[in-house]
Amino acid sequence: MDVRQSIHSEHAKQLDTDALRREFLIEEIFAADRYTLTYSHIDRIIIGGVMPVATSVAFGNEMGKQLGVSYFLERRELGVINIGGPGTVEVDGKVWEIGNEEALYVGKGAQQLVFRSNDASRPAKFYFNSAPAHSRFPDKKIGKEDAVRTTLGDAATSNRRTINKYLVPDVLPTCQLTMGLTRLDEGNLWNTMPCHTHERRMEVYFYFDMSPDSAVFHMMGQPQETRHLLVHNEQAVISPSWSIHAGVGTQRYTFIWGMVGENQVFDDMDHVNIRDLR
Repeated sequence: MDVRQSIHSEHAKQLDTDALRREFLIEEIFAADRYTLTYSHIDRIIIGGVMPVATSVAFGNEMGKQLGVSYFLERRELGVINIGGPGTVEVDGKVWEIGNEEALYVGKGAQQLVFRSNDASRPAKFYFNSAPAHSRFPDKKIGKEDAVRTTLGDAATSNRRTINKYLVPDVLPTCQLTMGLTRLDEGNLWNTMPCHTHERRMEVYFYFDMSPDSAVFHMMGQPQETRHLLVHNEQAVISPSWSIHAGVGTQRYTFIWGMVGENQVFDDMDHVNIRDLR
């Protein structure tokens, strides 16, 4: 498990490119027949991926030991979105069929999790976020038709995009974790601009659906102290609550966002005028 400590906004101003990437960028999410784990001290979120190819992949007792508990979800909830081929997630003996761009919520207390792909030539890619939880809510699959869908932006400003909200209060109850998937229309490059912060929630961006020769310039930092990270396909960025989180690509792309923190409200953002950015 890769552990990332919290970084103060004043500290972040002093970091060079390598240090910014080391602290905030997750370069490997998927590896064949194993899981990856990145633990951030920012709101204790865990980010990772599971890609079963030749065999199934299980969350074993070793994951609990790393957290000081008996098993991984003893005091946590989990959100999973599959960006690969169809697969299954077995939760305490119950098997959930999870297709491409379908999601699964697993509540606190689930002990046995096993991930499988239906076809090794087109493996499932289960991207997940996990957050501390203090109540148990029912496990639930969220299909594409179940997501709350909103289209925002304009082609004239190159940010026409469709937001698919999977783990949100309008779809199901969770303790604090929210997740969704945003796809930019062809020819659009910005995921959001003007940008914003939300002091009460941190966020993780996972970029995918990108060609090998494309990239996203992920903008971060305080509004008057902006920095950027160059992000490639299937990489993620940890965004503290004090940081903006906007990005512009060399081509269109898709990303999964996950948030944890004090609330699950989407209209409490602190917007930043473009003229005020530095």
